[in-house]
Amino acid sequence: MEYLDFELPVKELQEQIAKCQAIGDESSVDVTETCKLLAEKLDDTKKSVYGNLTAWQRVQMSRHPSRPYALDYINALCGNTFLELHGDRNYGDDKAMVGGLGKIDNQTFMFIGTQKGYNTKTRQYRNFGMAKPEGYRKALRLMKKAEKFGIPIISLIDTPGAYPGLGAEERGQGQAIANNIYQMLNIKTPIIVTIIGEGASGGALGIGVGDLIYMLENTWYSVISPESCSSILWRSWEHKETAAEALKLTAEDMLNSKLIDKIIKEPLGGAQYDREKVFKTVKKQIIDAFRTLDKIDSDQLIKARRDKFSNMGTFQG
Repeated sequence: MEYLDFELPVKELQEQIAKCQAIGDESSVDVTETCKLLAEKLDDTKKSVYGNLTAWQRVQMSRHPSRPYALDYINALCGNTFLELHGDRNYGDDKAMVGGLGKIDNQTFMFIGTQKGYNTKTRQYRNFGMAKPEGYRKALRLMKKAEKFGIPIISLIDTPGAYPGLGAEERGQGQAIANNIYQMLNIKTPIIVTIIGEGASGGALGIGVGDLIYMLENTWYSVISPESCSSILWRSWEHKETAAEALKLTAEDMLNSKLIDKIIKEPLGGAQYDREKVFKTVKKQIIDAFRTLDKIDSDQLIKARRDKFSNMGTFQG
């Protein structure tokens, strides 16, 4: 597992425990008590390191290279029932945007998600999780297909933003995202949105309109990344920590501002420490959300969704 800078005290203790256990395995020395003391110290260190994370550290945690991505969640939730669908029927198939049909406990869902890569090659293949217009059009095509057959939609967000390249702009990036937002406000089936990593700008909002919106504990959601905000205001990335605090982008900030419905807790240290536990927690939350939304008439569902987003924010006359 890889470690962030502020996680180094945890890494050092884990390495000490591994060495202690190796000594016990390779010799007749009883290291049980030593390993126990190191394990207790590790627990205390974890609570100290992860118990008071700053906004910038939350951003770093959301980008942790060992963190599970959208397809990890989909495969864990659906097993071998997931059928990926491709293409926008207009330009091409965007590998940064994945989608398809899958079952959770015999209930069929349409999954939409932004997907990052695991190494240099797959990161390039997935365009670092930055979708292009054809990605958003593919997502909308699949959502419309789900609406046609009365299938609920699950959206998993983990993106540093929509791709800002010239080609993407020429093919209508802004229009594709705006159309998705408009259309998602009118889709007649339930939409459950979960931010599993980064939730940056319109790139996230393009698949982020839903009836219930959740954020994992160590994720962020904002109109702009801390680095970009810092570069605009201070002409440098040096103030990214200050920008992160000012943007109020953490899950707790979003819940306090009534922009999301619930925070999904993660294992101490992040989702990467216990993937199976996170998958089970997310699955339970999705099933609970579906059971709630499935009881609501489609017209009432759309009205509530529109009201939800119309009432966001505060205004002064």
